[in-house]
Amino acid sequence: MAGREEFHPLRLTPTHRRYNFMQRLLSSNQYRVARNMTLIAEDLHKVFATRHGSLTVLRGISLSLTRGDALAIMGPSGSGKSTLLHILGTLDRPTRGRLIVDDIDPLSLSERELADFRNTRIGFIFQDHHLLPQLTVLENVLIPTVVQQTASLNATESWARQLLERVGLSGRLDHRPAELSGGERQRVAIARALVNHPLLLLADEPTGNLDRANARVITRLLLDLNQQEQTILVAVTHSAEMAAAFPRRLEMRDGQLIEMER
Repeated sequence: MAGREEFHPLRLTPTHRRYNFMQRLLSSNQYRVARNMTLIAEDLHKVFATRHGSLTVLRGISLSLTRGDALAIMGPSGSGKSTLLHILGTLDRPTRGRLIVDDIDPLSLSERELADFRNTRIGFIFQDHHLLPQLTVLENVLIPTVVQQTASLNATESWARQLLERVGLSGRLDHRPAELSGGERQRVAIARALVNHPLLLLADEPTGNLDRANARVITRLLLDLNQQEQTILVAVTHSAEMAAAFPRRLEMRDGQLIEMER
């Protein structure tokens, strides 16, 4: 568009960047890179205070996952699926219990350290894509890399372009979200979630706003990319069809996770 100032999310000045906590963490003895990085949740409880007293949502959730695992969690609305996902993604804290991500207790970090850890180690995909309407597809994918620039600008942009090619959007790099279909927007969100090479990929109803055909495409794409990138994929969904495509399925029932038969 004529007169539009060119925007590149990686060309912000240092005053707009957070300090590089991850470089310090990666070089410390606390952070050990292993071939099979793990997510461990032990005895997670979550209790909310309401006007009518305490509301217990999670009752002793324990879970262990390694790279390449893909888990679908089903359950009715209000059962605690999203609450669990938010705790696994360090967006919320359990009332009781322990969370370990690659030998690190992220909930023991300061708020600034936790934000940096979350940005580099966890990718989020929500029911709504949350793309910035004024940015192009490529710029939206690059947004998470603004905070932590641990690779060269060219290498980071090249990786973002590779991801967009893998989700079938190599011809849409300069398009804005309004010019995309719902399924295409969600594919941009998937590429954005993977751009920082996360260990965890957490999806909260990722097909909830899509028709059946697009839901199948997104489900297959998530599972394929999970295997290719060897992430830990956890998705919560109401869709029995989506859950059936996952190698492991659990149901949230009365605040606990129950293994589902295939």
